[in-house]
Amino acid sequence: MNGCFGKIEPRMSKTLDRTAQSSSPIDGSAQRRKARSNSAWLDDLRSTDERQQQALDDLRRLLFRGLAASFRSDRRIDDSFLEDAAQDALLRILERLDSFRGDSQFSTWAMSIAVRTAISELRRRRWRDVSLDQVTSDGALDPDRAVDDRADAARTSEQRAILQALSKLIATALSDRQRDAIVGELRGMPSAEVARRTGSNRNAIYKLTHDARKRLRHGLEQQGFAADAIRSAFGA
Repeated sequence: MNGCFGKIEPRMSKTLDRTAQSSSPIDGSAQRRKARSNSAWLDDLRSTDERQQQALDDLRRLLFRGLAASFRSDRRIDDSFLEDAAQDALLRILERLDSFRGDSQFSTWAMSIAVRTAISELRRRRWRDVSLDQVTSDGALDPDRAVDDRADAARTSEQRAILQALSKLIATALSDRQRDAIVGELRGMPSAEVARRTGSNRNAIYKLTHDARKRLRHGLEQQGFAADAIRSAFGA
């Protein structure tokens, strides 16, 4: 049942160490350095002398190149965005150094953080000029649009019945704050953005949507739609 309300996260392949072979748009004069081992990255980034600054510069260039390659087909991306994303990712990496377990190359791990950071910022920008009222003003679900028209007639009918019941429950069984949070989530607005718009925080929004899902699940069960039936109807 949880899968019915979960966000569909975009997937993007990570561009990793091979990007270190190209020159950096940030600093074209930087010389190519011998690749660091995992332990060397950690030691240099934790040092308190000039090795740390050199490692930070090298890592920032690596992140910039990797992000540029990963997002090269996205017309929303320019060098300014890449520089900001690389810098933000660098701060997150430094905060999480102790969590690096060495299961992969350090550069692979660092790039995964950078890509997630960039994707989060793109999501935030997408919703920057959209109010929460606009997102939630015209109801939660349109069952006729949400059903899978590739399914057979029986399954399509079951899907429509479930979605109609769900839409009614969202409108009648939730508090205003729960409804805003759930509808925002269903329409793709990140939890962090919902929290910002409502003057709340991410943990509070998680709790709000968790409680809303429980209430919706209970309401569906009361109408005869058990979790197994829902999963079967939607092929989950």
